[in-house]
Amino acid sequence: MKIAIIGQQDFGKAVLEAFLARGDTVAAVFCAPEKEGARPDVLRVAAQEKGITVHQFKSLRAPEAAQAMKEADVEIGIMAFVLQFAPQEFVNIPRHGTIQYHPSLLPKFRGPSSINWPIIKGETETGLTIFRPSDGLDEGAVILQKKTPVSADDTLGTVYFDRLFPQGVSAMVEAADLVVAGKHQEIVQDEAQASYEGWCRGAEAKIDWAKPIDHVYNLIRGCNPAPGAWTTHNGKKLHIFDARKLVFRRFADVAGKIGEITDVTAQSFKVTAQGGMIEVLKARFEDGKKLAGGEVAQTGGLQAGSLLGG
Repeated sequence: MKIAIIGQQDFGKAVLEAFLARGDTVAAVFCAPEKEGARPDVLRVAAQEKGITVHQFKSLRAPEAAQAMKEADVEIGIMAFVLQFAPQEFVNIPRHGTIQYHPSLLPKFRGPSSINWPIIKGETETGLTIFRPSDGLDEGAVILQKKTPVSADDTLGTVYFDRLFPQGVSAMVEAADLVVAGKHQEIVQDEAQASYEGWCRGAEAKIDWAKPIDHVYNLIRGCNPAPGAWTTHNGKKLHIFDARKLVFRRFADVAGKIGEITDVTAQSFKVTAQGGMIEVLKARFEDGKKLAGGEVAQTGGLQAGSLLGG
C-alpha cells in the first residue's frame, strides 16, 4: 500500500521501518520541527536517509500541510506518536482516512501520559488502541485494541519497551491492512467509561512518604524511568528509580518515622512510608549519576536516621 506517516522519534521510526520491510511505499513523512538544541528526530533522519520526502510544519493546520498530504496521494495516513494537533481537513485527505496509535485502552486514560497513569493508579491491565483521530483528544472511533497485564512490579519502562512499543508497531500494520481492505469495524467510544489524565511531570512525580506504601510504590514504578519519582534531602532533589516494596503485617512492625531512612547497605537504602518500607535500588541526586542505592547514600550523605521529603 501507499502510505504517509505522521509521527516522531523512536516509535515513528519503528513504524516506518515496519511498513518498508513489507514492501509498502511511504510517500511522505510528517514530523514536528525539532526544538533548538534538541537531538535530531530519528524518524526524520531515517526517512531522509531512505530518500523519503519529509515535511516539518509548525502546525498541521497550515494550508501547506494539507496541500503536501494531497500531493502525497496516499491510501492511508499513519499517526505514530503525534503531539501536534491534526485537524479533520488534514487526516481525511488519504483515500481511507488516517489511523492513530494511543498507548491505553481507550476511552480510559486519554491524554499525553497514558502509560504512566495506569501504573501509578495500581491498574492490573492496560493496552493500546488504534483509532480514528478526531478533533477531540483521543475521542475517535476504535478500530483495534490489544491488552497486556500489568504485574505488581512492572514499571513504565517494562510496560512500554517490552510490550506497548513492539505490540503497537505490529498493531498499526494490522489495522492499516484491515482499513484498506474494508474489513475493519469502527466502535464509538463510551463516554461514560472515559477518563482523562494530564501530563505526568515533575510536580506529579513528587513522593509523599505519608501516603500508603502501595501509593508510594506505584508512583515510583509509574515514573521509572521518566520523569523519575523524587523526594528531597536537605533541600536537594533525589530521584528514585528501581525499588522494592516491603510490607509488614502490623503497622507496629514498621521501623522509623515517615520518610526516615532506616537502613543503608552497599546495594540499597530503606525508607519508611505508611504501612511499609521502600528499598531503593537505583537512584540519583539532581546533579549526579544514576547509581545503586547504596552508592547514592554513601556519596550523598544519606544514613540511618536521615529524613527525606522534609
